[in-house]
Amino acid sequence: MTNEFWRWWQHIPERLDPVMIEIGVFKLQYYGMMYLVAFGLTYFLVRYRIRHEKGFNLTEAQVESLTTAMIVGVILGGRLGYVFFYNLPYYAQHPLEIFLPFSFEGGIRFTGISGMSYHGGLIGVIAATMLYGRRNRIAFTEIADLYAPAVPLGYTFGRIGNFINGELYGRATELPVGMYFPSAPTPERRHPSQLYEAFFEGIFCFMLLWFLRRRVRTRGAMLALYLISYGTVRFFIEFFREPDAHLGFVLFRFSTGQLLCGLMVLFGIGFYLFRRSMFKNASNFSG
Repeated sequence: MTNEFWRWWQHIPERLDPVMIEIGVFKLQYYGMMYLVAFGLTYFLVRYRIRHEKGFNLTEAQVESLTTAMIVGVILGGRLGYVFFYNLPYYAQHPLEIFLPFSFEGGIRFTGISGMSYHGGLIGVIAATMLYGRRNRIAFTEIADLYAPAVPLGYTFGRIGNFINGELYGRATELPVGMYFPSAPTPERRHPSQLYEAFFEGIFCFMLLWFLRRRVRTRGAMLALYLISYGTVRFFIEFFREPDAHLGFVLFRFSTGQLLCGLMVLFGIGFYLFRRSMFKNASNFSG
């Protein structure tokens, strides 16, 4: 029975079809649907918070427009982040392919837009949030603390989308938990790192931040804790994930993602200490 389970488990990726619906040239993929689910879930969790929790002054209309701005920030930032962090030499020679779903090498060929960076998306969201807050006179830290506990649960669905697509698979392993990914360059079993990320970056970080959201009173601290928790979890999962083939390990045995996560954690710690010191100074002054 145990051997039968592992055989079933190890061959799951080979039985998955990333296309949900196909009508002529139109294709609806699970990956895109997972992103819609992630955005929708974040939106409804934020709406729940402004309805049932005190300390937030945003209206539901503002949450709608702000979430839309964040989605634009994620898409633009994620794409540009991939270009600059992961494949700048290529796109410097093929700039039209940054936002156009075509390859112009050896003729025009439809390829779709592939390649998104989490860290670039994070920068894009922060930029969109700061711009929206400035225009509407809402503190950036208030928006960040409102969204930070809600966002991670959406990552669960995004990573499941990666798994169904057979991308971002892990490093080779002889452990029975390993799976056969048809798109991998070699036929051996690999860690299903997408599922590791779905649980730890998504469910674990969500449960942690959702638990802490009413226990942390320093404004801006939830954003700092989000950066620290996600960055730490992602850093260690990267040891199981296959680095990008064209990059490999960029510093000792660390990948580009790990270096970016390390910077993310350091920034989160620094931001937390900064906000704590401001909170203490304000308390002492008022006292």
